[in-house]
Amino acid sequence: MKRVRAVVLLAAVTAASCGTPLMKLPTGPGEPAADAASLLTQATTACARVSSLSVEVAVRGSVDGSRMRGRLLVGVAGTDGMYIEAPAPFGAPIFVLGATGGSATLLLPRDRRVVEHASAGELLQAMAGVPLDGPALRTTLTGCPSSAAPVGEQARGFGDNWRVIDGPSTMYLKRERADAPWRLVSALRPGADGWRTDYSNFVDNLPRSVRLVSNTARRFDLRLELSQEDLNPSLDPATFRVTVPAGTQSVSLDELRAGGPVTK
Repeated sequence: MKRVRAVVLLAAVTAASCGTPLMKLPTGPGEPAADAASLLTQATTACARVSSLSVEVAVRGSVDGSRMRGRLLVGVAGTDGMYIEAPAPFGAPIFVLGATGGSATLLLPRDRRVVEHASAGELLQAMAGVPLDGPALRTTLTGCPSSAAPVGEQARGFGDNWRVIDGPSTMYLKRERADAPWRLVSALRPGADGWRTDYSNFVDNLPRSVRLVSNTARRFDLRLELSQEDLNPSLDPATFRVTVPAGTQSVSLDELRAGGPVTK
């Protein structure tokens, strides 16, 4: 017997822990950095061009102390279009999540259960602790800050190769050497419900490795490895709508948050 939430959490396949130490970030007051705004623009030029994305994501790590590993097929587009499928080795997917028009549906085909009329952020937060809607998922996977996030007046330099920009999220820019490009390598959302996002393994100035770690211990620590990336594809709006088969039992968002009813 498995709880619904356990099934949803990336198939709940036991995996190695994400015990690798986090990237070491500069600390302290640093020096005023008047060039930070232009360097942030430079670091995010590639990701700012991405308005839609189709990508395969290998996930491993832990949520609420449960270790896991899985594979996701992800599509995001526009202001609210989102599609996430967790395929199984054979047969029906583990889950399908679709969102459009401000409403999201989570279907568990193997268990014939569904959560409807929730927001995408609420569903992802219930499943993995990270409240990301379509646009936020796209910017998270491509290494961009929110378009609404200001640079702010507080920008600090640490030597020649680090810049730190304070704001709603603290952004860390880095270059490997003087002739290397600047990149956004980490962003920290403060507070107990916040999290840290680290970026690495850049290809064409876009990250292929993303790590999400909650500020609250053990809530989540997830490593995302991106492949089969298609930038700015034309995704049919039907992609984001989930068809619910007749006879599927409705599950509330509160049940999903709590772990839900048991299922075989």
